[in-house]
Amino acid sequence: MSESKVMSLLELLKKQNPLTRFSATKAKTFDRDAHAAKPHHGKDSLSVLSWNINKQNKSKHWQTEFQQLLADHQPDKIFLQEVRLCAHLAHTPRSQSVYGLSHIKPTLSWSFAPNFIDTATNTYSGVLTATKTRLISSQSLTTDHTEPILQTPKATLFAEYSLSEGSDNLLTVNTHLINFVTLSKFKAQLGAIEQVLRNHAGSIILSGDFNTWNSARWQMLSDMATRLELRSVTFGSQDTPIIKSFLRSPPLDHIFYRGFEQKRPSAKVGDEMSSSDHIPLVVELLRQ
Repeated sequence: MSESKVMSLLELLKKQNPLTRFSATKAKTFDRDAHAAKPHHGKDSLSVLSWNINKQNKSKHWQTEFQQLLADHQPDKIFLQEVRLCAHLAHTPRSQSVYGLSHIKPTLSWSFAPNFIDTATNTYSGVLTATKTRLISSQSLTTDHTEPILQTPKATLFAEYSLSEGSDNLLTVNTHLINFVTLSKFKAQLGAIEQVLRNHAGSIILSGDFNTWNSARWQMLSDMATRLELRSVTFGSQDTPIIKSFLRSPPLDHIFYRGFEQKRPSAKVGDEMSSSDHIPLVVELLRQ
């Protein structure tokens, strides 16, 4: 076998090895504005959907379920975690590079913050926020620490939108908190998020997979929410137990808000959805 073939084989093996195929990325955010997106909401309420989709957005099963959620709830703000994005097309303007999401354009704009790239498939993984309104600004915050084995960080996406003319701007926060690490590393990510939120005086929606699988993690998150005057969306007694958790732990997925009131009983979970190991959360928030 020639030297070039040996090198190609070694490179292929490296890409397929789960210990080496995932690499942290320096990319910050990718933003796509839809032509039909409006400059601001101008509405008295916002419908919010949050879902860790477990990288399933390339599957037909997930796409069918996602289309059903859009039809049933018509969300104004969509927070997705563990989304796959084609790395090659991500750098191409106007590309429809998010697997399974191309059909929602030109209705929704979206912003994406990657936390790593899969070199075997040349795809990013990260968090994505989609909206019916135009983006004002976005920024990504990636953890300094990484999760064990794969050595990948976690990402948080901050995206700002206008609610209405003359009003304060809405800051949306889409996050996936670090897992399988010490409590101090979990606290470090929360602290970095809090530092950004302290600089925003207006309305906030904070949503995602917080990996609050024990009481200590949940208490840290709850204490941060209290300091920032964020309230947690509450779900009914039948829905709460089926939100993703470990054994009898607190739920992993949450939606927090400031500058809104929760419309009751609008909070629902998509317990009929089976394409991901998490189920989607939906709520309607009324502007104060």
